[in-house]
Amino acid sequence: MPSTPLYRNQVLLLSQSFFIKDNRDELLLHAHKYDFDIAFFSELAEFVHAVEHSSANTLFVVDLDSLHNMQADMHDRRKMLLLGELLARLPADRSYVYLQSVRQGGRFLLQQRLVDSNCLAYAEKPIPNDVLVDKLFNLFVQKKRGDVVRLIFLGGAADVDGAALLRHRIELIRHDDVRTLHLRVKELQPDMVLIADVEFERTEAIGRVLKKDIEADPVREVILLLHQPNAELARRALAGGFDDVLLLTAPDLLHRQLVNRAGKIRVSKDLIGKDRATGLLNKVGLQKKAQEAIRQAGRDGRQLAFGIVDIDKFKTINDTWGHYFGDIVIKRLSLTLAQHIGDNDLLSRFGGEEFVLVFWDCTLEQGLQKLEAMRQAFCALPFEVKAGDVRHFSFSGGIAAYPDYKNQNELFLRADAMLYEAKQGGRNQIRCNPMEKSA
Repeated sequence: MPSTPLYRNQVLLLSQSFFIKDNRDELLLHAHKYDFDIAFFSELAEFVHAVEHSSANTLFVVDLDSLHNMQADMHDRRKMLLLGELLARLPADRSYVYLQSVRQGGRFLLQQRLVDSNCLAYAEKPIPNDVLVDKLFNLFVQKKRGDVVRLIFLGGAADVDGAALLRHRIELIRHDDVRTLHLRVKELQPDMVLIADVEFERTEAIGRVLKKDIEADPVREVILLLHQPNAELARRALAGGFDDVLLLTAPDLLHRQLVNRAGKIRVSKDLIGKDRATGLLNKVGLQKKAQEAIRQAGRDGRQLAFGIVDIDKFKTINDTWGHYFGDIVIKRLSLTLAQHIGDNDLLSRFGGEEFVLVFWDCTLEQGLQKLEAMRQAFCALPFEVKAGDVRHFSFSGGIAAYPDYKNQNELFLRADAMLYEAKQGGRNQIRCNPMEKSA
């Protein structure tokens, strides 16, 4: 059996009555595609023990209808477990997702009791499998610390505490010239741009200038910071491309507002830029990150290695053992690749069974060595296609280097050409011939 867990995240579910429209196998099938597993519990003591010994990548779900079938004391089976007793027994250092009936959901005092009792979220049932799994996946995304959110601020130094924001993984970059702000935004690609009212009054076109750039990030928020209430100024800002207006009543309130917005931006970026089955960057997410890496490499004089890998004979895998098994092969490959990725490297599920990797500060030869180590690790994984029948699979890869190839498109085309050579040469190998450009 592999030492690496098959699924990155896990749900612990306490439920004695089945609450979903479909069946348990269908629920698991949806969960596995979102890269998490579900462990079912019918006894409170076993559930509590599992919660206490769980990892950070775990959600805890409690079906409140289970109260009807549980006893407060195993020696007194006539006494039904009450909500207060259940909440008291759940470990207080965890947060829980509560599932309740429509009737329970109509009782406001019950909702109040839940949200005051380590409630991460609550949901009404019956709820279809795919809807429940999608909601749980979103909670997994929200639990992660996520990428650093970059904030460019045009305004007074005393308005925003950069050190406090950094503790919440928000990088503050100060800028002092409204007429060059659009150039700094183009260079650094921030997630938020905060502009003080006095700067906006100097150049009211700044919101439109930032928003109309064809390369503008749709997730980016342009926000006006008002030092005093000014409804007319706020109207002009919102009509001129700004996303929102914040009033500086107290520094700590502004700090909390920015932290909350950063959290929502992270969720939006994950939903747009990440593959749900593996949690890796998708094609959209890779494009933005790779462009940033190439710009940074150019500024810092660093090298990049750009690799593409593709599972060998994947259609045969799907046709022989089914698409569900094919999805498992993809997930296991994503975990294998991720184990060899550095903090500054990029890994993307580019589409289907194809993955793209960008190695930071890495020569072509070093990139080849890294991909070769990944290939050998994946080839060593055992896959039990049925009881007693263990198979091994492989992938082929191609690699190119920056600055030999200057942009993302050139790098991709060259690495893809090398991948084609690897496939044509017999598969299960990595190709990276030196640069060959026509004059």
